Amino acid sequence: MTARVLVAGIGNIFLADDGFGSEVARRLAGQPQPDGVRVVDYGIRGMHLAYDLLEGYDALVIVDAMPGDGQAGDITVLEVGAHDLGSGPLDAHGMDPVAVLANLGNLGGELPRTLVVGCQPLDVEEGMGLTPPVTAAVDVAITTINGLLDDLLNESVGAGSQES
Repeated sequence: MTARVLVAGIGNIFLADDGFGSEVARRLAGQPQPDGVRVVDYGIRGMHLAYDLLEGYDALVIVDAMPGDGQAGDITVLEVGAHDLGSGPLDAHGMDPVAVLANLGNLGGELPRTLVVGCQPLDVEEGMGLTPPVTAAVDVAITTINGLLDDLLNESVGAGSQES
């Protein structure tokens, strides 16, 4: 059985580098994907992501701008579990990934294995378009995500053959 993996681009394209996840998803969606992989630019539509996750994915890869201590354009991969989420209200008109994932149980769903591919933004003020270092990070993120997808799909194949 083929694993089902959702790659979710998140971000607000009207806030400069906050649109990183959306740009990565747009570019990835234009490339052929392995069976079982779905790429969606959710932008700021948190409820849409929550309801799509109710379809039962084996893994979720979130792509988003992620402030940290590094340099603009740095890519970080984190694994997130239910214990990392806490709680928070789900906003039908916004995107708070932590709130979306924390409320999946309330909607009747279950958090799949979740990886976050984050990029250190330079500018998240009003304005369209990514800054040069974040634009350069898009290709790095795509390569990183393709590697993660290979790993996730191969783990699924290995797990399926062990169950037989």
